Amino acid sequence: MLETHSDNGILHLAINRPDKRNALNRQLVEELTAQFTAIRENKDIRAIVLTGNGDAFSAGADLAALKQLQTSTHQENLEDSQVLARLFHEMYQCDVPIIGAINGHAIAGGCGLVTMCDISIAVDTAKLGYTETRIGFVPAIVTRFLQAKISETHVRRLLLSGILISAREACEIGLITEVTTHLDFQHRIDYWTQVFTSEVSPQAVAATKKLLREVATMSIPESITHATQINAAARSTNDCKKGISSFLNKEKLKWD
Repeated sequence: MLETHSDNGILHLAINRPDKRNALNRQLVEELTAQFTAIRENKDIRAIVLTGNGDAFSAGADLAALKQLQTSTHQENLEDSQVLARLFHEMYQCDVPIIGAINGHAIAGGCGLVTMCDISIAVDTAKLGYTETRIGFVPAIVTRFLQAKISETHVRRLLLSGILISAREACEIGLITEVTTHLDFQHRIDYWTQVFTSEVSPQAVAATKKLLREVATMSIPESITHATQINAAARSTNDCKKGISSFLNKEKLKWD
């Protein structure tokens, strides 16, 4: 269900259910969770590229999983919800940049995956949306993460109405990073993987992702105090010393 391979510091994850439009089921979600959990112990990975095989990124919940909901007990439903919550949490806690390669429609849970990416490149034909309310469902697990990413105005419009929006509109409101044609799609993915594998310090990127998580729950005074401590600590790291030396000596630096 999930194709994985790594090369040159990049972990490639491809949802491989093209006949099901890459719909999410429990096995697939658990496989994704395992990959993001394992990243914690792999210091060689500098970026993660998440995409779907075929013409869709992910069409949301699997039909068989939806049918199962009709007969599941509350406890079974709770346990199933916790599976997706664990995935989103692992993606949120990941210190490695996650690049979403949105090759087609990203709907419901599929759009939830997009929400968790740091950088998202979508083809211009893609549609995105949280369609849960249209089948009487609640887009609950993604809500907090979406609120941190786009304005409350758009959060309410998207989650309450369940509408689909174009990739261009998704970019305009900040849900994704950029839109491209199918022809330039791979080129833009390659650009971002190049940034994270050679142009920025992996140590600094990991620290910055951690800082973004931490200050999100702090008051302004607390966040300033904490950021000051992080700033001071960063100055004595090997990466910072290397970067400053390269800058002062006008040397081109490629991060290993």
